[in-house]
Amino acid sequence: MLALALLASGAVVGVLSGLFGVGGGTVAVPVLYETFRWLEVADDVRMPLCIGTSLAIIIPTSISSFLTHRRHGYVDWSVLRAWVAPILCGVILGAIAARYAPATVLKLAFVCVALATALRLAFAERLGQLGADLPSGLRMAGYGLSVGASSSLVGIGGGLVANMLMTLHGRPLRQAIATSSAIGVIVSFPGAAGYIIAGWGTSGLPPFSLGFVSLIGLSLLVPASLLMARVGAGVANRLSKQRLQGAFALYLFFVSGRFLFSVVQSAS
Repeated sequence: MLALALLASGAVVGVLSGLFGVGGGTVAVPVLYETFRWLEVADDVRMPLCIGTSLAIIIPTSISSFLTHRRHGYVDWSVLRAWVAPILCGVILGAIAARYAPATVLKLAFVCVALATALRLAFAERLGQLGADLPSGLRMAGYGLSVGASSSLVGIGGGLVANMLMTLHGRPLRQAIATSSAIGVIVSFPGAAGYIIAGWGTSGLPPFSLGFVSLIGLSLLVPASLLMARVGAGVANRLSKQRLQGAFALYLFFVSGRFLFSVVQSAS
C-alpha cells in the first residue's frame, strides 16, 4: 500500500510539474512528510529529509517538463541568463541553512511560500502588478537569489516563486510557466547535492538515505512523476487557467494548514 501510494503521488507530482512548471515539490514534500511520519522518522530530520528527497525527485521531472515547454517556444532565455548565478547562490545558502535550522523554520518557510502562491492564485484579478516588466541589475539579481533560497529551503523547483514574480511583472502566464520549468533544472541538481552533503553523517535517518535524500522515496516517486510530467505540460495549453489556479490555490491552503498544525503540535 505504501508503494502504491507513493507511485500515485509521483503521478500527481509529474502532472503538476508539467501544468505549472513548479517541479512538483509542493506535492512531494507533504506526501513524503506524512510517509516518514508514519515510519516514525525523528521530527528534527524529517523535514530536511523531505526537502532533500523532493529536490532529487525534481531533477528528472524538471528536465522532462522543460524539454516539452521548450518545443512550444515560450522559454525566456534572457531571464534565465540573468538569474542563473544568483539562483545558484541562493540554493547554496538554503542548503547550508538546512544543516543548522530547526525543523520549525523549514516548515514555516514552506508555509510562507505556499500561502503567498495561493493568495496570488486566488486573488490574481484583484492584486496589482509590481511593474510593467522585470527589472534589471541588483533588483533582478535579488529576485534570483530569493528564487534559489526559497527553493532550497522549501524543496520546490523554483517555479512557484519565479512564476509569481514574472506574472507580477506583466509576463504572459505561458511564458512564466515555461521559464519556471527551466529554473527547476537549475535548482534541482545543486539543491539535491547540497542536501546530501548537509545530511551526511546525521543520525536518525531511515535506511537507504544518502544524507538528506531518501533513495527509497526517490526510486518510488520518480518513475510515475517522469511519465506524467509530459502529460501535464501538454495539458497546460488546453485547460482553463481559472480552474487550474483555483484548484491549486485550495490545495496550497490545505497543505499550509497542515504544516501550521504540525508547528503548533511541536510547540506544545
